[in-house]
Amino acid sequence: VQLQASGGGLVQAGGHLRLSCATSGLTFGSYTMGWFRQAPGKERERVTSSSGGGATYYADSVKGRFTVSRDNAKNTMYLQMNSLKPEDTAVYYCAASNPFRAALGAYDYWGQGTLVTVSS
Repeated sequence: VQLQASGGGLVQAGGHLRLSCATSGLTFGSYTMGWFRQAPGKERERVTSSSGGGATYYADSVKGRFTVSRDNAKNTMYLQMNSLKPEDTAVYYCAASNPFRAALGAYDYWGQGTLVTVSS
């Protein structure tokens, strides 16, 4: 199983970015996919997740600004990030798990991370 995150970069506050997570080696449509982030000196947090059945979760800090989507035909998940704030600066990771383990907060497969930097 491989997850490849991409799309990070430097953007000004108020701007937008779109992250992608390309996967291989798993039955993408059956897996719960998630985006996590870790800022310097802070714990990793779940930003959003999307189940194969279409259920989604968003952290309160990103509700209304971030949107997760998935293209099952391309085995790829996306994170559209709008109205970015300096506090969104972090390394963003994508992760995958079967829905039972994901419900317990356990993600089995992780991408390498992509850095998002939001300048003020």
